[in-house]
Amino acid sequence: MPVSRLYRCEAVASTPDDGRTFPLGTHTAGSPRLALRRLRTRARHISDQLDPPAARPLLAWLHDHQAHEHALAVLASGTPYTHTVYDDAVRYLLTARPTTRLRP
Repeated sequence: MPVSRLYRCEAVASTPDDGRTFPLGTHTAGSPRLALRRLRTRARHISDQLDPPAARPLLAWLHDHQAHEHALAVLASGTPYTHTVYDDAVRYLLTARPTTRLRP
């Protein structure tokens, strides 16, 4: 059976001090570009909820074309990609990882 690659995208908030994690959503994408688009969408949503100083790293990443090209290359090579942002006691992880599925 032929195999196709999918990308599982997820956003997670965690509090490293006490080890708690908070899932912020998952999504399956059909290509590296769609996976990156999903991560960027979640980054926008998260940045909208943060105070302006805390949102700056996410906003900078959203406008960093070179970082996006790197993410696309990493995902296309079959390697997971994670972008991490820290806000005081909370860490936000935006991750896309390749998965496979069998095509009928």
